Amino acid sequence: MDWAGWAVFGFLATTALTALMIGAQLGGLSRLDLPLILGTLLTPDPDRARAAGFFVHLAVGQGFALGYAGCFVLLGQATWWLGGTLGLLHGLVAVTVIIPMLAGVHPRMASTRSGLRSTAVLEPPGPFGLNYGAQTPLVTIAAHIAFGIALGLLLEAH
Repeated sequence: MDWAGWAVFGFLATTALTALMIGAQLGGLSRLDLPLILGTLLTPDPDRARAAGFFVHLAVGQGFALGYAGCFVLLGQATWWLGGTLGLLHGLVAVTVIIPMLAGVHPRMASTRSGLRSTAVLEPPGPFGLNYGAQTPLVTIAAHIAFGIALGLLLEAH
């Protein structure tokens, strides 16, 4: 495996995924703000949280990129369609497991059970992240497919 390629291309693919998610938010397609959610794990200040969360998401993305690269090595090929398939699976896990689970582990996120005494500053994502907008699951899955396609193309060409 080309470790330099994985590191550079993982960074590029994660940056693209993050840009797509932020673009969807700015375009009104979703209210899911991953940098804010991840950053408020570290600090309650929203401005600092967004900056910190961006870097947390880049680090997490590198980990996922390593997993994709490992899958490519195990399967003996890196292609756009294989990356897209892995991205589809990754996106489905994100909207069915990871995003809904956040309310149970995030110290500054409300849950549907927290009630009026909650001091949380973030609303819970709800099933499939639907509390952040009806298009949130589709945007999230599409961004993860793009992440996988980017990794597949970049690692295949390298």
